[in-house]
Amino acid sequence: MFDLDAILQALPLLAQAAEMTILVSVMGLLIGFVIALTVASASLSRSRALRRLGNLYVFIFRGIPLLVQLMLAYYFLPTLGINVPPLVAAITAISLCEGAYLGEILRGGFLGIPHGQLEATQLLGFSRLDTLTRIQVPQVLKLTTPSLINEMILLVKASSLISVVGVAEITRTAQNIAASTFMPLETYVAAGLMYMVINGMLSLFGHYAERRFGRS
Repeated sequence: MFDLDAILQALPLLAQAAEMTILVSVMGLLIGFVIALTVASASLSRSRALRRLGNLYVFIFRGIPLLVQLMLAYYFLPTLGINVPPLVAAITAISLCEGAYLGEILRGGFLGIPHGQLEATQLLGFSRLDTLTRIQVPQVLKLTTPSLINEMILLVKASSLISVVGVAEITRTAQNIAASTFMPLETYVAAGLMYMVINGMLSLFGHYAERRFGRS
């Protein structure tokens, strides 16, 4: 028989675990965004070598499942003498993976900027860095806001995979609760509700960002 009280009892522990889910997701997104800017710039470079490196990065990290990347980061780094905590391994793997997906999103945004604007910045004496940070990036964010928000939601859900390396986020905590209470159905319903709350807030933020950018 479905026990509603079990859900209510599990929610406080899952709410604490949600902090870890949000931390890993935010860190993966921020670091991944920096990587993505580099990857997108390389993919659009005039240098054939840089374009090939950018495309190779995307091919590798989009082609290998995130679960496998997590296992490689957790088990392969120690073989090189680099012993990292599970949390660091998880953030590293997610950041590298996000760099590939976000890189493709940003590349599409860069391609959407009229070429004449870049020529105008050269005539006005803008440096390459000023052009990137003051002209290109703001427009890319405006063009790609829906895709970026969607990727953020996917990232939160994908973060459940870090449970395989022992990080106590929502899914890992739900597994522990289910094992101790013998109420897996109620526990995973509660975990699902927690993910829905987080992603619902992200969706609201996305709608706000779209309206704000739309008016700018």
